[in-house]
Amino acid sequence: MTSTENPVIDEEKLMSFVFRAVDEVGATLNTALVVMGDKLGYYRTMAERGPLSPAVLAELTETAEPYAREWLNAQAAGGYVTFDPATGTYELPPEHAIALTDETSPAYLPGFFQIAHGTVRDAPAILEAARNGDGYGWHEHNTDVHGGCERFFRPGYLANLVTTWLPALDGVVAKLEAGARVADVGCGYGASTILMAQEFPNSTFVGSDYHAESIAIARQRAADAGVGDRITFEVASAQDLGGQDFDLVTMFDCLHDMGDPIGAARRVRQAIADDGTWMIVEPAAGDHPEDNFNPVGRAYYGFSTLLCTPSSLSQEVGLALGTQAGPAKIRDVTSAAGFTGFRTAAGTPFNNVFEVRP
Repeated sequence: MTSTENPVIDEEKLMSFVFRAVDEVGATLNTALVVMGDKLGYYRTMAERGPLSPAVLAELTETAEPYAREWLNAQAAGGYVTFDPATGTYELPPEHAIALTDETSPAYLPGFFQIAHGTVRDAPAILEAARNGDGYGWHEHNTDVHGGCERFFRPGYLANLVTTWLPALDGVVAKLEAGARVADVGCGYGASTILMAQEFPNSTFVGSDYHAESIAIARQRAADAGVGDRITFEVASAQDLGGQDFDLVTMFDCLHDMGDPIGAARRVRQAIADDGTWMIVEPAAGDHPEDNFNPVGRAYYGFSTLLCTPSSLSQEVGLALGTQAGPAKIRDVTSAAGFTGFRTAAGTPFNNVFEVRP
């Protein structure tokens, strides 16, 4: 068959794809509906009160009943809540309640929806950037991107950082317990920095991020958590990291966003102690595109297109590693900076954790 001939169309396959697309449009709209349910307190109210009608949900949340009614029906159609026709009530299953209301659970999802919702809202700017090859900086995005990012990753840090990831590094916990100097690069709102400071009171921490608004929030949160005296938060890019002889340098889900990750790695090499450790936490990924053709990889490739790659391209060098860089590319970055040790120390369905040594 030549390229000018019309292919034979499988009508069943065509309609299967159409209905799959319809489902995806519903899922796209549901991103905004989950954010709505989170911000209006619909999920928390349902988790606390059990089965209820639209009128009761509206009354308890001080919202308008027509919105509560249509939101509940959309949630029921998507399988997020259940509906009892006999009583006209809707219920949030307990398992779904954990994922939608428990901020301490690693399964907590509202932040994931919030960052996705914020990312899609900025898509027109990315469309223009794709046409002309420009980037779009992290600081240019709306606050749902910044806040949603922290809310999505923090439960994973809470569940794994102290209990699994740090213990997986050779000798690091002992240093932290005795009193270590730690640099948390690209710290954002400071969730990871604060967690480490709370667990290891003998250590001191420097958290840095180029985004001044995030650093302001991090300082306030550290003060509220009672660890502000042991954390210094700085507005600085990774290449401008201040200080020397750090026992531990950490980067959480940010190396791939950098325009010049090799330059950042070289600065880490200069700043780290001779026996220090660099822990790099990156989105879970394999080394080949097909390794990532799964639900998590699909979401991350979406974020890579609309968020992470534009962020890298907005900076000097603009290497654009992408969210699904994979271990081999991350190792190449560290090797180019002069590090000789590299291994995968731990992982979750959402993250790879790498141990890098001089």
